[in-house]
Amino acid sequence: MSDAVACVADSVGNWVDSRAPLWSRPYLRLSRLDRPIGSWLLLIPCLWSAALASHLARDVSQLPLTIVLFFIGAFAMRGAGCTWNDITDRDLDARVERTRSRPIPAGKVTVTQALVFLVVQALVGLVVLLQFNPFAIATGIASLLIVAAYPFMKRITYWPQVVLGLAFSWGALMGFAVVLGRIDAAALALYAGAIAWVIGYDTIYAHQDADDDALIGIKSTALLFGERTRSALAIFYGLAVILIGVALHLAGAEWPAWLGLAAFAAHLAWQIARIEIGDPRLCLRLFKSNRDAGLLLFAGLLAGALL
Repeated sequence: MSDAVACVADSVGNWVDSRAPLWSRPYLRLSRLDRPIGSWLLLIPCLWSAALASHLARDVSQLPLTIVLFFIGAFAMRGAGCTWNDITDRDLDARVERTRSRPIPAGKVTVTQALVFLVVQALVGLVVLLQFNPFAIATGIASLLIVAAYPFMKRITYWPQVVLGLAFSWGALMGFAVVLGRIDAAALALYAGAIAWVIGYDTIYAHQDADDDALIGIKSTALLFGERTRSALAIFYGLAVILIGVALHLAGAEWPAWLGLAAFAAHLAWQIARIEIGDPRLCLRLFKSNRDAGLLLFAGLLAGALL
C-alpha cells in the first residue's frame, strides 16, 4: 500500500504527508500529529484551569512555564493515548472506511513497534509530570486508568463519550493541582463543565462513522441520539456553560472571564444551529471548531488572571 493511500480520510494535505521523512510518517500518524486537533482539545482544559487557579493564587509568574509544560505534556499523552487506542482497535479500524488506512491495520507499523512508540511518548509525558509538585504528579498518574479503559467502552456502552470526557477533561483538575496544590469546588465544577463539553463535541465527531459503527456493533452517543442530536447538544453544551459559570463564580473570576464564557457559549450555539448529522465534512468542521471555542474562553480567563 502506498504512503498516500495510508492517509486517513480526515488528515489529507497536512505537513506529515508533505514534509515529514517517509520512515516517520506512520509513527506521526499513530500519535495523530497529522491531526493535532485532539491534542488541542486535551490541552484546553489544562489552560482553563491554569489561568483560573492563577487568578485564585493572585500570582501569574509561573503561568508561562506551566502553559509550556502543559502543551508538551498534552501532545505527548494524546499521542500515547491514540497509539494505545490504535493497538486495541486495530481489528475494528480495519472494518471502518475512515480508519482502515491507519498505520497498524494498513500494515505500516507492527503492534510491537507501536507498543515501543507508546512507551517513548509516555516517558515524555512522565518527564513533564515530574516537573510539578507531588500532589500534581499523583493527580496526573490517577488519570491513566481512565485513559487505558476508554478504547473498550465503545464495545459495551452507548456512552463511551462520557469516559472520553473523564479523560480529556482531566486537565481541568491539573491546573489547580499544579498551581494551588489542591483540587477545590471551582476545579470540580470546571471539570464537570468540560466533561459535558467533550460529550457534545465528540458526539458530533462520532457522526462521521455512525453508519459503519452500526454495521460492526460499535456504540456511541451519535447512534444513541440519532435525529435527536441537536437537542442533545443543546443539553450538554448548555450544561457545559452553566457548570463553567459556576466554576467562575466560585473562583471570583473577573469580568473578562465572563466575556470569554459568553463568547464560548455563542460559539457552541452556532454549532448547534449548523449541525447536519448526515454531512460528515460539516461534522468534522464543527468538531474542529471547538478548539476556537475553547481558546475564546481561555483568552477571557487569562485576561481575568492578569487583571
